[in-house]
Amino acid sequence: MGDPVSALRIGVVGAGRISGVYLRTLARLPEVRVVAVADLDPARARRAAEPVPGARASEVAGLCSAEDVDLVLNLTVPAAHAEVAHAAIAAGKHVYGEKPLAATTREAREVLTAAARAGVRVGCAPDTVLGTGLQAARAALDAGAIGRPLAATAFMTTPGHELWHPDPEFYYRPGGGPLLDMGPYHLSALVTLLGPVRRVTGMSARPADRRTIGSGPRAGTAFPVEVATHVTGTLEHAGGALTTLLMSFDVWAGRLPHIEVYGDAGSLSVPDPNEFEGPVEIRRAGDRGWSVLPVAGGHRAADRGHGVADLARALSAGSAHRCGGELAYHVLDVMESLLTAADSGRTVELASTCDRPDPVPPALV
Repeated sequence: MGDPVSALRIGVVGAGRISGVYLRTLARLPEVRVVAVADLDPARARRAAEPVPGARASEVAGLCSAEDVDLVLNLTVPAAHAEVAHAAIAAGKHVYGEKPLAATTREAREVLTAAARAGVRVGCAPDTVLGTGLQAARAALDAGAIGRPLAATAFMTTPGHELWHPDPEFYYRPGGGPLLDMGPYHLSALVTLLGPVRRVTGMSARPADRRTIGSGPRAGTAFPVEVATHVTGTLEHAGGALTTLLMSFDVWAGRLPHIEVYGDAGSLSVPDPNEFEGPVEIRRAGDRGWSVLPVAGGHRAADRGHGVADLARALSAGSAHRCGGELAYHVLDVMESLLTAADSGRTVELASTCDRPDPVPPALV
């Protein structure tokens, strides 16, 4: 896979803010090679493709059907994820998408079913779980460093993306909100650490019906809020551990940890699951303070795009890729079920499950 001729050829659909990170990362990974970039705005596609050696600007339909594209990297807004995925699958291409897998579990299942029939693979962000931070935490839990995991907490609080994003409306439409926007990072990490979720309960709120853009050329423009912007809930993992989750666009400041896991022999503090690196701290029963664990796996200096390379390596080896469609589907199911639980005031049993992805071994560090 290190040979540029045999590298998996990538066509990128969507040249928005996140595409720059992907394009820079993919350019230094030998398993993949970007050959085309498409966007609804042709000028934006040209600007994104220009610094990428050998890449061309393209139209979306032409990119999905191009003979020199093996995998479509879907970086569109959440509402378009399923549509672009179906176009790529219909053309016989593998698909790797930004999170969430689709706007709803119904759409996501249709994507996975179509891919299975076509014999192509589906991958999905986040790939932050492949970094050294989450992998060190995973290794500690698997080694029994804090005993049997009993509970966990996961928090993401911010006053809202409209303060910095010039076009934030999609964060506040169906398919957005703090849970569907940032929840995939925390939930993918929690499933990687503690396994799939069995049932959920929760509550949600939408304190404001309108928000105002705070920066950029449209600063001062108000727009409607169509989704819950504060979601809290409890998740029961299949292994019995209980996670307390809080996702909010309504908190101006806080000192909550990103993720902590509590076992019967100690506690583990996990770095931001929106990042690839960070210290993993442990405090065992009887310790007088916290200590930092050594790196025990994961990709060093990783960034968005390592999940695509992992899929490329898995294709070459005939093995499962780690940021897979069933994991992304289960995470989406957890989020959808949590919102259903909040609306109905009842506990919701999950209809889906998934395997914990394989750890990233130290040999890849």
